Amino acid sequence: MFGKINIVPRWIIFLLDLAMCIIALTIAYFLKFNLDLSGLNFVEYSRNILILTLINVIVFFNVKTYSGIIRYTSAQDTFRILFAVTISNGIFFLLNLGVIAFNHAAYISNSVIIVNGLTSFLLLITYRVMIKYFFMYIKNLNLDKRKVIIYGAGEAGLATKRTFDHDAKVNKTIMAFVDDDDRKVGKTIDGIKILSAVKLEDLIKEHEVDEIIFASYTIPNERKNQIVDVCLENDVVVLNIPPADVWAGGKLHTTQIQNINIEDLLNRKPIQIDIEGIQKQLKDKRILITGAAGSIGSEVVRQLMKFETGLIILCDQSETALHHIYLELEETHSNTNFHAFVGDVKDEKRMDYLFETYKPHYVYHAAAYKHVPLMEDNPAEAIKTNVLGTKTIADLSVKHGVQKFVMISTDKAVNPTNVMGASKRIAEIYVQSLNNSLSRNDFVFSNGLSYINDLNVKPITKFITTRFGNVLGSNGSVIPRFKQQIEKGGPVTVTHPEITRYFMTIPEACRLVLEAGCMGRGGEIFIFDMGKSVKIVELAKKMIRLAGLVPNQDIKIQYSGLRPGEKLFEELLNDNENTMPTHHEKIMIGKVREYVFSEIETQIYKLVEYAHKNDDRSVVSAMKEMVREYKSKNSIFEQLDQQA
Repeated sequence: MFGKINIVPRWIIFLLDLAMCIIALTIAYFLKFNLDLSGLNFVEYSRNILILTLINVIVFFNVKTYSGIIRYTSAQDTFRILFAVTISNGIFFLLNLGVIAFNHAAYISNSVIIVNGLTSFLLLITYRVMIKYFFMYIKNLNLDKRKVIIYGAGEAGLATKRTFDHDAKVNKTIMAFVDDDDRKVGKTIDGIKILSAVKLEDLIKEHEVDEIIFASYTIPNERKNQIVDVCLENDVVVLNIPPADVWAGGKLHTTQIQNINIEDLLNRKPIQIDIEGIQKQLKDKRILITGAAGSIGSEVVRQLMKFETGLIILCDQSETALHHIYLELEETHSNTNFHAFVGDVKDEKRMDYLFETYKPHYVYHAAAYKHVPLMEDNPAEAIKTNVLGTKTIADLSVKHGVQKFVMISTDKAVNPTNVMGASKRIAEIYVQSLNNSLSRNDFVFSNGLSYINDLNVKPITKFITTRFGNVLGSNGSVIPRFKQQIEKGGPVTVTHPEITRYFMTIPEACRLVLEAGCMGRGGEIFIFDMGKSVKIVELAKKMIRLAGLVPNQDIKIQYSGLRPGEKLFEELLNDNENTMPTHHEKIMIGKVREYVFSEIETQIYKLVEYAHKNDDRSVVSAMKEMVREYKSKNSIFEQLDQQA
């Protein structure tokens, strides 16, 4: 019955407030006469009630004490009532003072006014709180309530609790707060006790908890993983609140409290970069990002927007994706100077026009084809974009005097087993050998780069390569794919039960790209610390459990077999490579084999010629000649290895 009660009309609240004020004045008179009303002047009492009621009508109407929903009374309502009561009793006091000033008897004693003010405030707040807790009690009578523990007894935890209180549709009961801070343990928030997080598993079993909500932003990732594992073992759903800066209108809403993402559990400690050093190098520089609409390129753009750069040029051949990132930047960085340029990195004339027009100081080359199975079926296109595209941008960087060229590579370039990885390794070889030739001043000018002498351009470009593994949430990443499969009810497809991968968040990887780009002096291949590799099948199981489902019961896991060119585990170095440390603990320099530029350039011309003829077999054969460690796996090109 009470669940069907609608919001009380404002005029009823207004009348209730006036009635409370009349009761408060009556109590004040009772106290004045020591509960003996025989000496009370009823004419004076009646007149003062009329005067005070008239004053309260005017004050309450203007202050709008009646506007709040009583069951959701908050501190803001309390201050509004305190202000209204103070004003109304102040007016009564001034009116009384004016009467005395004209030699008339006072309407009311000052002691009655003071007691009336205190009592009015107390009654107005008390009846609101009683109604609020009455509705909470009725709400909690529902036997189907889900039992919830809020992890974090701070501001975010309190906001989470009150968000549930204010939403009548929420079917949850807050059993307790838990916190790692022993100073808070044993205290209460809004009548809910704070318990120690050490005893979390016992609390879950004792109270038969259904859900745990992370309402803290300071929980170490290792600790968060421990808690999640405990919850999943006990069939407890794990929820998370978003960062405070994305709360809708500055307030948390129940729709924003959702299942925790696997990305939140794979994240590591925040990576620190040399902000001042990067700012010093990039200040007022014109910067070109190729592949700027992709998952990596777009995040590089977002990271660059934090610095006082000059013009930022976003280059991509995908019109729609480029339009999306451009609109995003217009909304979030309207004061920053940026330009979207539609063009293909392998189109030399178009790219030359770009360099000639905008004259970039720095180039971040993120444009590439990266999907292993697709490139295994289309080797010619992999060479055109990943090799020819890289060569085109690198050559033009030298021609136009770019200061630094930062290439974004992949761990699949190490001991490649597929076309995509091998194409990226060839791109690495080209930019590194080009850099070494420039730095030694023994550059051999072939037909492709004779324009350097013709235009008398001094080769100052420093070429730097960054190499890292999979990034969470990137286009084509396994995690978004698993999410889609779980939402559809399964099955979740894993290629092999033993397959493992390294993971890094996109912002984390791009911050390291900026750091490596600034510390590089030319010719280095920077390798990022990817942490521990993750078994993909365990990742899939955890994602299913986080969705509140049971692996192989609610959602089946199927093994589809390794895809063409795919290997069980990725590497960051091959057997003949070593690393040197840098001043940044997450960045190392790979000591790789060096190549003679003139030989590499000749081989690449031959490779590109095969690609333009769409002669895939000759393309792959030429790639294997250039990258001797390239051995195909689960691919039609394995026969080329057998012949060799």
